[in-house]
Amino acid sequence: MNAIETKGLTKRYQGFTLDGLDLTLPAGCIMGLVGENGAGKSTTIRLLLGLTKPDAGSATVLGTPIGPDMRQAKQDIGVVLDDVGFPAGLKAGQIGKIMAAAYKNWDQGLFEKYLRDLDIPTDKKFSALSRGNRMKLGIAAAMSHDAKLLILDEPTGGLDPVVRDEVVDIFSDFTRDPARSILISSHIVSDLEKLCDYIAFLHKGKLLLCEEKDRLLEEYGLIQCTREELARLAPGAVRGKRETPYHVQALVRRDAVPADVEVRPVTIEELFVLLVKEDMQ
Repeated sequence: MNAIETKGLTKRYQGFTLDGLDLTLPAGCIMGLVGENGAGKSTTIRLLLGLTKPDAGSATVLGTPIGPDMRQAKQDIGVVLDDVGFPAGLKAGQIGKIMAAAYKNWDQGLFEKYLRDLDIPTDKKFSALSRGNRMKLGIAAAMSHDAKLLILDEPTGGLDPVVRDEVVDIFSDFTRDPARSILISSHIVSDLEKLCDYIAFLHKGKLLLCEEKDRLLEEYGLIQCTREELARLAPGAVRGKRETPYHVQALVRRDAVPADVEVRPVTIEELFVLLVKEDMQ
């Protein structure tokens, strides 16, 4: 069973449409949602959690169609949204009690371990915590009830680089169990590059690309050349480009350029930026 499947998933708002989204997240894998502000990442997550209704298309989460009958499936989903959303006046221990009442598999000992490991203050109300500590508290709660799927919206936002690295390691450990999966959106593309098995690129509500990360890095590369040299490449070889007065940097399919052309590796961030630039032309 796939952790997430969407087919033609569509949501329309005034001035924005998430348009015909097709995604598949296999069980045991981590998928990163990459996109600029307003690309549709949070809309996708809200649809998958049943917080808003699609206008067209369908989706299943842990084998359950999204919608009002997701109550049982939600027992197996750990969620961290961008605003976390715990009551402002509660401390970590009180939040643990609420979570224990909500989730049948709540593990208080594990929750307390995450509080210690992530150095989360337990003597402060939620409203008095820094953004980073709010996010860490959300992560600790999401991972303390034996979830089979984590759905995370910008979970590393506000965390310093050392803590981000610790959190990325925790997420990696989570999916060592082949029954566990993660869908994560982040502006920090370097985190996704370290963490994810699959990458999905969203731009203005449309899916530009969704593929295994390693396959993307094998398939694409960067070249630097003149405009004349670029024009001599085979049609379809170039997926995006950045031009300066002196040269062109181009995203190319490695198998479509001559063997004597030097192709250097591309990062996921460079891949996304150049694909977006091409789509905007």
